[in-house]
Amino acid sequence: MNQQLRQLPIEMQIEKLTIDLVNINSINGTAGEGEIIDFVYDQMQTFPYYQKNPSLLWTTRVKNDPIGRKNLFAFVQSPKKTKKTIIYHSHLDTVDIEDYGNLKEYAFSAKQLEAFFKTYEGNADVQNDALSGDWMFGRGAVDMKSGAAVHIANTLYFSNHLEELEGNLLLILNGGEESEHDGIIDALDELNRLKIEEKLDFLMAINTDFTTPLYGNDPHRYIYTGVAGKLLPSFHIYGREVHVGDTLSGIDPNYIAAKITERIHNNFELTEQIEGETILPPTCLYQRDTKETYTVQTASTSHIYFNYFLYKETPNQVIDKLKAIAQQASLEAEKYLQKQYERYVEFSKVPKHHLAWNIEVVTYHEFISYLNERGVNTDFIIKEALEKNVGKESRQQSFAIVNALQKADPEHRPRVILFFAPPFLPHNYLKDNKEQDRILKQTITEVVAEVANETGEQFKVKRFFPYLADGSFLSIHATEKELYELLDNFPEWEALYPVPFEKIKALNIPSVTMGVYGKDGHKWTERVYKPYSFGILPGLIRKTTRELFKVHRH
Repeated sequence: MNQQLRQLPIEMQIEKLTIDLVNINSINGTAGEGEIIDFVYDQMQTFPYYQKNPSLLWTTRVKNDPIGRKNLFAFVQSPKKTKKTIIYHSHLDTVDIEDYGNLKEYAFSAKQLEAFFKTYEGNADVQNDALSGDWMFGRGAVDMKSGAAVHIANTLYFSNHLEELEGNLLLILNGGEESEHDGIIDALDELNRLKIEEKLDFLMAINTDFTTPLYGNDPHRYIYTGVAGKLLPSFHIYGREVHVGDTLSGIDPNYIAAKITERIHNNFELTEQIEGETILPPTCLYQRDTKETYTVQTASTSHIYFNYFLYKETPNQVIDKLKAIAQQASLEAEKYLQKQYERYVEFSKVPKHHLAWNIEVVTYHEFISYLNERGVNTDFIIKEALEKNVGKESRQQSFAIVNALQKADPEHRPRVILFFAPPFLPHNYLKDNKEQDRILKQTITEVVAEVANETGEQFKVKRFFPYLADGSFLSIHATEKELYELLDNFPEWEALYPVPFEKIKALNIPSVTMGVYGKDGHKWTERVYKPYSFGILPGLIRKTTRELFKVHRH
């Protein structure tokens, strides 16, 4: 493998590596996640540097992982004998291929898909890209096996040109990114081990996750010096079930859920207003009641959760906003139900009864406190709920806990319970009041300007990578107080989603995204733009690496 690569210019090395990686089925949640790491390990073993230094290339198994995920680490030691180290990292898992339909058998074949799209008239932009020869298609082509190929090729380059390396490099390749980031979370143990045992000083991590146009005919290539975080605010809504023949006396939790979703889903008023950044609104990912079969009884409970991007805000600020929204939605529902009942009584000439549609809105922490004050053994209920729901996905286990607690309410009142469910991704960014961050940002800005002059590319340096990425787990900006505000409303996080906050805080590695460029990530038309991704980006990363080591020379 090494002989084949060394005979090629670096852009062709990256293209070949990308084709080989795309050709391997490494769909998230399958054994392919481990197999593709084995493939890369076998290829990198042939590099002269690792033949001379085999101990500097190794893999670790992701702990307690049922499908055998692995992380790959490749270290390149500077001849300067320094502890300064830059991390290159990428994920190698992909989303599923169901969106390819009848073309599923070609989903991992860049050549077959290019041939197909050259004759595809369903989308002129896709066809033109295929005909140009400048784009590579295939699942994972842009998200993000090409990014991994860039890092592998640059690792090979520096391992053959040690004289250019004034600091160390550490390549990390992992899986699990497309679900709950199991790979990078597990890699934190190894990073902390290297920091303690080898006394490595991690200056930054460069992630090559994909970047894309932000609007039609967008000419820019984007560099991101931080990454957005993510919360999954969830609502357990308990109403008052009734027979459909008596529907006006009930409280349908689906109706409350609809009112809440209407106020949160894609509501740009809820986004943080950060000038010059691509800020995305919350999105409803799940909404359904808990009825398992058809009956003529209305539902008793309904569940919703939202993808909620976090940039600078704290979890507590999010809780306050969403609680207020749920209260507004519930109050409006109460007034609506009261009005409909009064119209029914007036029209039907039936005796009017005193009915109440009051719906209480509480946070998980507030509800636990309420139950404990009434002598309810919440610890036992939670433990029992977890035991009964072993094997279910973590979000469903979270809802099971809240549901069991709701059933223990001695007053059985209609209620909306707001909490956080897995996953949680910390947000991080370079801060102007921190010297190391200022140096890093200035270095990146200067290098980008130089590469722009040399290549004619139009770059923009932004603060937040607008999508979810493994870089979230390398640094955390939340204070201890802010973390507790999150964890107080995160049912059994240590069991369901044990984010290792202390390990992240011990590292606090700035995360920068210098990504491959492409279109349609997670779509069957996914493709990576070769001239930039294979030609310009690798040089940009190498130049940034060299310049940052120079700045930290002393």
